[in-house]
Amino acid sequence: MRHIKDILRLKLEHKHSHQQIANALGISKGVVTKYVKLAATADLEWVQIQAMHETALHQRLLGGGPPHKSTFTEPNYAQLHQELRRKGMTLMLLWQEHSESHPQETVHSYSQFCENYRRFAKKLKRSMRQTHRAGEKLFIDYAGPTIALVGGGKAHIFVSALGASGYTFAYATPSETMADWLGATAQSLRFYGGCTALIVPDNPKAMIADPDRFEPRANDTVQDFARHYNTSVLPARPRHPQDKAKAESAVQVVERWILMRLRHHQFETVDEVNEAIAPLLAQLNNKPFQKLTGCRASVFAEIDAPALHALPLQTWELACYKTVKVHIDSHIQFDTHYYSVPHALVGQSVEVRATARVVEVLHRGQRVASHVRSAHKGKFTTVTEHLPAAHQAHLQWTPERLIHWGQDIGVSTGALVKRLLETRQHPEHGYRACLALLSLAKRYGKPRLEGACAIGLELGTTRSSHVRDILVNGRDLVTPSTASEWVSPPHANVRGAAYYH
Repeated sequence: MRHIKDILRLKLEHKHSHQQIANALGISKGVVTKYVKLAATADLEWVQIQAMHETALHQRLLGGGPPHKSTFTEPNYAQLHQELRRKGMTLMLLWQEHSESHPQETVHSYSQFCENYRRFAKKLKRSMRQTHRAGEKLFIDYAGPTIALVGGGKAHIFVSALGASGYTFAYATPSETMADWLGATAQSLRFYGGCTALIVPDNPKAMIADPDRFEPRANDTVQDFARHYNTSVLPARPRHPQDKAKAESAVQVVERWILMRLRHHQFETVDEVNEAIAPLLAQLNNKPFQKLTGCRASVFAEIDAPALHALPLQTWELACYKTVKVHIDSHIQFDTHYYSVPHALVGQSVEVRATARVVEVLHRGQRVASHVRSAHKGKFTTVTEHLPAAHQAHLQWTPERLIHWGQDIGVSTGALVKRLLETRQHPEHGYRACLALLSLAKRYGKPRLEGACAIGLELGTTRSSHVRDILVNGRDLVTPSTASEWVSPPHANVRGAAYYH
């Protein structure tokens, strides 16, 4: 449901085309058209949409009524395109055949028929002539060469360039992971002092979940980054460097004017590489053009800088997403820790958005819980209000209360309850195991449970399921053997105990 607001933001505020929005969000063009029409029918402006929750927006749009459906019978333009390859075939003949095959239906006139086909044919292959508007696109990429570090690592060089001015930024990172890509992109936006409407990367696996030629889809973390900076990520087509010619050109310039000048230097850390890049980058951007007046820096100040969007006040943090299911104890598990959510969501799938300090739980795009991220493995972070009334009573239980409950059934049951509590890392884990053990008395009776616990103590068990298996198999009902201890009969070859005195 987050995509609905993203669709309307990119359409109403940034004026992107339907195809650009579909490519940036990884959805179909028809879905974009649907929600844009629904917003127009509901007479919603971006200022109103921005203040609405996703759930309220969804209800408002669906209440606007279905989109208008054309009354004309449309032909299969893809099939017409194939038929026109035949020698002697004309659009007039195809229109006549289409009209004759639908005598009882309304069809377009010949002129509209031709116009619709030409519009379809233009979408099949577009010209790659690129006219960059001010502040529209930021092209990003990594340079091929790296800088070796004294400790044995490498510094990878991130490069970005603005479409209109070519204003270039370079930044060294320890690798090319998703965190490096997004962190370096955030550094470049701070360097420029604003955000562009589009960010155009290559198709790195660290950022693009589905590098499809027609509908590439960025992963959720990249979408979160774009949402934070009020921009969108539109990857270039695979194996089509002409889609990001600015980035290719900037990488080449950085390799020649910066990396080659640093080839004789030795660096111990990535930070030292960035300190050496900074003055060379300033020289590069102030270097005069060969055939035009000015330089990258002057064109940036005149054209690109005024058109950039303002940076958000809050610093961006890397966030990862994961879909999890709410357990029966009203907790979800993330990174080997348990966080509570409202008990009404038990059994449902929710989405976790985790940063370095916070874990947020989202349900249908709306935040339902937020916790400070914990590094304690196997432990719980619980908000009392998230638990149902019956479970809140559990918080008043103590180990002594559970042991006393077990001793009321029998000595062996009390001893096994104590063992279950002592062998658990978290008290609540022990509480749940004890409850499972004591609940067996309702089904099998207290005498049988006491006998099964006695057998469990002899076996050294620390799990209530073992006691349940003993009861299911009826092992507690088997009478133990009462045969007397075997004694060896007297024999001449047996010395006996008296021999050793």
